[in-house]
Amino acid sequence: MSQSKYRGPKGTYDVLPGDAGTKREPHERPEMWAWIEAIARKTFARYNYREVRTPVFEEADLFVRSVGESSDIVRKEMFTFTDRGGRELSLRPEGTAGVVRAYVERSMDRMARPVKLWYTGPMFRYERQQKGRYRQHSQIGAEILGSADPLVDVEAMALLYDIHRQAGVREEVIHVNNLGDLETRERYVPELKAYLEKHRPDLDPDSVARLDTNPLRTFDSKDANTQALLEDAPKLEEYQTDDARTHFSAVTSGLDALGIPYRVDPALVRGFDYYTLTVFEAKSYALGAQDAVGGGGRYNDLVRDIGGPDMPGIGFGSGVERILLAASAPDLTPELDVYFVTLAPEARNVALKLAAELRSSGLSCDLDYLGRSAKAQFKQADRTGARFSVVIGADELAGNSCKVRDMQGGGEAAVPLSGGEVLKAVSG
Repeated sequence: MSQSKYRGPKGTYDVLPGDAGTKREPHERPEMWAWIEAIARKTFARYNYREVRTPVFEEADLFVRSVGESSDIVRKEMFTFTDRGGRELSLRPEGTAGVVRAYVERSMDRMARPVKLWYTGPMFRYERQQKGRYRQHSQIGAEILGSADPLVDVEAMALLYDIHRQAGVREEVIHVNNLGDLETRERYVPELKAYLEKHRPDLDPDSVARLDTNPLRTFDSKDANTQALLEDAPKLEEYQTDDARTHFSAVTSGLDALGIPYRVDPALVRGFDYYTLTVFEAKSYALGAQDAVGGGGRYNDLVRDIGGPDMPGIGFGSGVERILLAASAPDLTPELDVYFVTLAPEARNVALKLAAELRSSGLSCDLDYLGRSAKAQFKQADRTGARFSVVIGADELAGNSCKVRDMQGGGEAAVPLSGGEVLKAVSG
């Protein structure tokens, strides 16, 4: 067996056909991608969302401005490069910023509101590879722009939960929190910062770095000492405005009405600085410690911050790899409708023509291109999962017929050598 000089970049993986190599994770099999994307596409259509596709790279400053200088993504994880024109660009680490940029640039605020959009595609983050987390990973996401209604928050969570439910994600609970509005932040952040400053020597380095940029992000720290200090920190809920409380109450009432399992989690802040009011994270307890499958939140100031109108928004992203790890995914085996077994050289063009006719009728077909023996061709038909084999040899050509064999039931019948007759035999 040949040995390649090259390997895929660290933190990436290949998606290969089912018979390639040894046992693989669900996200390394193309049929699983087709399955989960079909679920998402149908579900988005039922909720009246329309698809968007944005570039996989943007101006680096877009992500700095939107995600936030204090975020781990900007500080540690972005793939940033300078192009030949001297522009600083970044591979997209998340989907919201690019969609909102397109919304502003293309004047989508003129569309009927709310504008409900969805997307799927690769994201890029330089982080330590873990199960289901890669430096290139794919997300399915949605953005709703133009409505501040708390029921829109509920719809976003219901949509995320619905996609996961249809995929068979196990033991899922939506963790939800209220980060408050601008007035809430103005009340709370100085108090939190003052408390953290008293304990600066005991904070982890990342939390110290965030003290002057976004102290709220301290709650996202994984450091045990920092988390212990936060137990006695001022509580955000005590500084909420009446408007923020009313909004969150409507959100939880909506979740109750839909029967979606959720848990209010005061420590949930998510990783992006643009979030306001509602933030949420879908967690599958079947995954163990790395239990996040997807999440999102409201970003009422983001559109304005990147130069657009004062327009509220909310969105979510869910990693395809994480969904497939948490899902009760079916054991999908790709099937071929017809495999042509040719027993004479002169049968090859006949088989080629018949295959073209069947393909134009919507059937999948293949034939031998390696000059295999009859036995090897039947073996290949089995390997491809063919439902039927169509056998054409010298005797069949002389009788203007072919043999159609049911590869699963075992029956065999002689059929006139025409596309219509073969189609009837394999479609019945």
